[in-house]
Amino acid sequence: MTQIPTKDAILQWISDNPTLTSKRDISKAFGIKGAARIDLKRVLKQLEAEGHLEKRKKTYRDPDRLPPVSVLMVREPDSNGDLFAQPLEWHGEGVEPIVLLVPRESDPALGPGDRILARLTVVHEEDHNYEARLIRRIGHAPTRIVGIFRKGAEGGRVLPIDKGSDREWSVAADATGGAQDGELIEAEQVGPKGRMGLPRARVVERLGDPTEPRAVSLIAIHQHGIPDSFPEDVLAEADRMKPAGLNGRVDLRDMLLVTIDPADARDHDDAVFAEADDDPKNPGGHRIWVAIADVAHYVRPGSALDREAKKRGNSSYFPDRVVPMLPDRLSGDLCSLHEGVPRACIAVEMVIAADGTLRSKRFMRGLMRSPASLNYQQVQAAMDGAPDAQAEPLVSAVIRPLYQAYAALRQARERRQPLELELPERKVVLDETGTVQSVDFSERLDAHKLIEEFMVLANVAAAEVLIAKKSPLLFRVHEEPPQDKLDSLRDTAEASGLVLAKGQVLKTSHLNRLLAQAAGTDEAELINIATLRSMTQAYYSPKNFGHFGLALDNYAHFTSPIRRYSDLVVHRALIAAHGWGDDGLSAEEIDRLEQTAQHISDTERRSMMAERDTTDRYLAAFLSDRIGAEFTGRISGIAKFGVFVKLDETGADGLVPISTLGREYFHFDRDAGTLMGADTGRLIALGMRARVRLVEAAPVTGGIAFEMLEIEDEGIASSARGRGGGPRGKGRGRGGRPGGAPKRKSVRAAKKAAKVKRKVTRQTRQR
Repeated sequence: MTQIPTKDAILQWISDNPTLTSKRDISKAFGIKGAARIDLKRVLKQLEAEGHLEKRKKTYRDPDRLPPVSVLMVREPDSNGDLFAQPLEWHGEGVEPIVLLVPRESDPALGPGDRILARLTVVHEEDHNYEARLIRRIGHAPTRIVGIFRKGAEGGRVLPIDKGSDREWSVAADATGGAQDGELIEAEQVGPKGRMGLPRARVVERLGDPTEPRAVSLIAIHQHGIPDSFPEDVLAEADRMKPAGLNGRVDLRDMLLVTIDPADARDHDDAVFAEADDDPKNPGGHRIWVAIADVAHYVRPGSALDREAKKRGNSSYFPDRVVPMLPDRLSGDLCSLHEGVPRACIAVEMVIAADGTLRSKRFMRGLMRSPASLNYQQVQAAMDGAPDAQAEPLVSAVIRPLYQAYAALRQARERRQPLELELPERKVVLDETGTVQSVDFSERLDAHKLIEEFMVLANVAAAEVLIAKKSPLLFRVHEEPPQDKLDSLRDTAEASGLVLAKGQVLKTSHLNRLLAQAAGTDEAELINIATLRSMTQAYYSPKNFGHFGLALDNYAHFTSPIRRYSDLVVHRALIAAHGWGDDGLSAEEIDRLEQTAQHISDTERRSMMAERDTTDRYLAAFLSDRIGAEFTGRISGIAKFGVFVKLDETGADGLVPISTLGREYFHFDRDAGTLMGADTGRLIALGMRARVRLVEAAPVTGGIAFEMLEIEDEGIASSARGRGGGPRGKGRGRGGRPGGAPKRKSVRAAKKAAKVKRKVTRQTRQR
């Protein structure tokens, strides 16, 4: 009679041989044949009923162990840069095992949320239980949404907060994560989107009350995947840092290097000083000093701080909070050039001629102590003859020499002709509770322009020094506009009776002439917006393609290493090129500059979108109690579904649906960016003056909708029920007329008349 193995023996075999767990494998291992297999089946059933085994198809496995080939979901890299994965086939009652991914050189890059099939090996390490080797990637990161949870009888639904997204998601009862009705949540897709029914999701995080004012920026942070909390080891590393001493540094503590920032600045990473050059060979020249916080001293290559800073790429700024690139111990303390305390810095001394030409530059690693932390308004008031108590002692020794040096740099700027766009920046002002108090347009003072010119000069100096030393670095690149966008800008200019030269190599001076033609006219804002839209997106690259907008051949970001990883890379390049220490740019970093450039260009765009979305939501909140009010503005965008109007008062953008524009069909001309009425020949174009009524302002989505009342002082016979004044499509064709045919002859005649009018207007203005 065949001896049936004990339950312990069977469990031990399955544990030692995870790939040989079918009933046939077990029978063969223990020599069980014939009728004895019935007894083995009975024992296996008992082990399954007792919870020791789980049957999957024809095999048995220990539920507290992972199968040798498993489906995993890749998690975010940890502070050491290691990739771990969550096992999606874990059914045990104990602590979920930790799986470390061990990539091969030939493996594709994996990102958080990727589903993979991997071969597992049991290990007994301190921080993980399994090691995984990739077999293949079987899916990409699941779609994540931020929305409002609505509880239902069998779980609930998620209403996305994205503008333009009205498709709900269903949540099963066991996937709500305890979310309450009306709560703001983050969810991820757990099932395929079917053509019928709703896509399925599970709640992964509860974010609180969406009506709370401070939820606005939190929505954007989660929606765009911006990391907003630091790992413990990163915080611990920052907390261990001590202030840098004078060893190996130039002593700049007696130099009057002042910081000039916004009044509400959260950090101070640059300081400036200027004086007349006493060299007789440089009459009327100036010496300009720019000192930047030495972040590289604290954030070493490969450290936990470095990996986290690189992952974030940059700080993200919102009206009510900052998501910093570095922990506050550094960004708000050791790397912030506070008044009266010694701070490590990398400084550059630049000598300029009387006409602003850069004659020489010299970089050094120093220790400074700022005599004052000033703000822009304070400095401007002091220069205008009304200094306060803090600024008064600095007027003759610091403030006036800064403006004298700026006057010289302004001459160089006028010769260089960088792009001179005039687009006022909106500033959302919050009260103590986070409620929008006002929406202002930021004031542009000479104090702002002074600091900008000093920073541009320092950035140029850094790029030129590193190029001369043949050192790898990251350039800030801005390429010239593509031809199709230039053609569109030229059409817009011609429609406004203005001229943009063609048939020559485009320079910023050509665009500035166009902007100057429009200055002071009704078309000024339109031409500024159209010029901005014709520009390409600036980015980072280890290859130098110049900076078109600034009209500079060599440009790198050097002046803000607290909030931009690109600047930290440039600092390390300067350290390595000058031999200042062992914390310079490493060989590994140099090999990965291309990837780093792409990554931080992406994180920059991510922050820009999150910041823009937050402003939109705050503006919607500010306007939400003014439904029905009338506003003036300009048409800022045109699409086949309607027009966008930017309000004069706040700069808020809202949509006027095309169905409310009048009782006729509108033809959309994508190339010209216009709408034209089929019956009346009414032309709607960018930049036209408009009067609108606010009909919707949704703070959660940031959506704003208007009803058009007037365009260029001419009333609109709007139709809230759709084109044609009746139920859409009933008894009327595309043209909004009985019979359906648009008045094509009148449309062509109107287009021709408009073209003649533009030509006559342009000729009249040229005279």
